[in-house]
Amino acid sequence: MSEHAGDAVPRIITGGEIIGPVDASQVPRWVGEATFARLPRITDVPRADVAILGVPFDTGVSYRPGARFGPGHIRESSRLLRPYNPAQDVHPFGAQQVADAGDVAVDPYHIDEAITTIEGAGALLTLGGDHTIALPLLRAMAAIHGPVAVVHFDAHLDTWDTYFGAAYTHGTPFRRASEEGIIDKTGCLHVGTRGPLYSSDDLSDDATLGFQVLPSTDVEHLGVAGMVEAVAARVGDRPVYVSVDIDVLDPAFAPGTGTPEAGGLTSRELLAVLRSFARLNLVGADIVEVAPAYDHAQVTGIAAAHVGYELLSALAA
Repeated sequence: MSEHAGDAVPRIITGGEIIGPVDASQVPRWVGEATFARLPRITDVPRADVAILGVPFDTGVSYRPGARFGPGHIRESSRLLRPYNPAQDVHPFGAQQVADAGDVAVDPYHIDEAITTIEGAGALLTLGGDHTIALPLLRAMAAIHGPVAVVHFDAHLDTWDTYFGAAYTHGTPFRRASEEGIIDKTGCLHVGTRGPLYSSDDLSDDATLGFQVLPSTDVEHLGVAGMVEAVAARVGDRPVYVSVDIDVLDPAFAPGTGTPEAGGLTSRELLAVLRSFARLNLVGADIVEVAPAYDHAQVTGIAAAHVGYELLSALAA
């Protein structure tokens, strides 16, 4: 452990070159700037293998607003994350240089302009924001990797066409992505969907757009092992983008979200599935729909922070 001169804060240094989190044995966890897991800013490292980007945007929501404050809430809730992950036997901040890239200044009034801004920002792990941001992030991934397989954790399909005539909302990103040809329609699936739909056409349309569905109602008999097997079988060795709407969790585990639905996954189930992604060709991810105004004791923020931690660990593994 040593002090990195770039930001003059005692940090954990691995291999003499990888700059990690603030050293909690020297600086109490409640002190200092709330970057994700107390990692360095991207301006304080010579390079970054993984960038964590905040997108404080929620103009696309259809019910409760507030996800624009999600990135800051997730960062504040991540102060207790530690440098070794025993569940994956990996040092996610020591095997790769991870840095917090701050937030994108997104236009809150013009969705089209906001989408363009997000698309140009680029990142590997993105903290939202509402689910509208998945579309420009997928565009950016496809520009590098070609059409990507999408593993979408959500209570909702998010493949609806329009809402009040608007083509770009948090309920439409994966329909637009399918129409634009930026996702691999042979390798996409939703996990954890549940609750009422408008009609059975929602499901048939969704299948046409390229998605299989692993609903929350199947989780009880499949268990974690069954979910892991289903995801791996669907995506194969394709480049995989993971999109986690925190409302995939039951409101008991994630009350701080805009469109909660009863009967969701537990945080333990979600984190266990994400750990298996170390075996996938993971190229990018987002965590969206954290709305702190509806949270209690950082329950939702802590869950989202651990989702990010497991995804970073999967990349490191």
